[in-house]
Amino acid sequence: MRIAFVSNVVYPFVTGGAEKRIYEIGSRLVNQGHDVTVYGRHYWDGPTVTNHDGITLRAVAPEVSLYTDNGGRRSITEAIGFSARTVAPLRRNIDEHDIVVASVFPYFPVLSTELATIGTDIPVVTTWHEVWRDYWDSYLGHLAPFGKFVEKVTANVSQHPIAVSDVTADRLGAIGPARETIEIIPNGIDIGQIRNAPLPKQSFDVLFAGRLIEHKNVEILLEAFDNIADIHDTTLGIIGNGPELERLKAKRESITHADRVEFLGFLKDYEDVLGHMRSADVFASPSTREGFGITFAEAMAADCTVIAAGHPDSAAAEVIDNAGFLVEPTVESLSKTLDAALCGERPQTNPVERAQRYDWGTVADQAETAYQGAIDGCW
Repeated sequence: MRIAFVSNVVYPFVTGGAEKRIYEIGSRLVNQGHDVTVYGRHYWDGPTVTNHDGITLRAVAPEVSLYTDNGGRRSITEAIGFSARTVAPLRRNIDEHDIVVASVFPYFPVLSTELATIGTDIPVVTTWHEVWRDYWDSYLGHLAPFGKFVEKVTANVSQHPIAVSDVTADRLGAIGPARETIEIIPNGIDIGQIRNAPLPKQSFDVLFAGRLIEHKNVEILLEAFDNIADIHDTTLGIIGNGPELERLKAKRESITHADRVEFLGFLKDYEDVLGHMRSADVFASPSTREGFGITFAEAMAADCTVIAAGHPDSAAAEVIDNAGFLVEPTVESLSKTLDAALCGERPQTNPVERAQRYDWGTVADQAETAYQGAIDGCW
């Protein structure tokens, strides 16, 4: 197969989950003898067309910031600008590809991919990491109807949709393609890399890792930790950055055991994050909106006891099943389960065994089958 991915950001030059998925699947497909190209922004040094780990990278737009000035929201103008610049080069090279895979979010690259493939028999596959629907109201405020409109239009263009979880597939099926046409291919992890990540000099009993945004509910974690910190003489490490950072630091100063909580910031080296997971006893994230929740899979592979929030907008229950604990996103519920986990209570299923199903090798095999099915007209 000759596969083209369309993504404004490119791993490892930008290190988010969607672009890492493309790299991990793409590099494995290259090793299987397939040809892989990524159309993205020019985040790397050197020429606009280059090769990285066997993947051809084509820059169709210059590097720009992905977020608005306050760092809290993705830039709409960036997404539109990238998408507009993608159409011509993708169309010009379309005969070099058998299939085009566009990542969602943002949505506009899907629309530009559709334009670039008009009049051809090249299938367009979309990878849906989340479906926001009513979340647009809190994210964009008075502009929410615009976000909802674009999301629904994107969901209803001709495509072969992949969702990273059943939760995301159900939400997508409610606004666009028939649910039975949506393939489920989860996000993945490198089990070997996680199990062998170097341990940090300083470890924490309880760990959180993720973008510091409102729905991650780190404030609830801080209060719950404060309730049990004395009982277990325990520490909390918080990995990540985001618009909630300063507010959460202020919240830390208001709790009794502030000296046992450390904000580690964004760790550039991914293995540093994995090492902290290996050294922690508990990974806790009471987030109420997760299209998949890759940190849960990573923490399970590191043999952490995972505590997540059970919520209809989160795939946490689907990812961890009985290999972790689900709580209500409240201080009381999280405090109780943190206490039990730190006393040594373990889930029914071995977390490391559960994590095996998310190994990138397995995920890449599923993607290869799905892509070939789209090309052959079987999907």
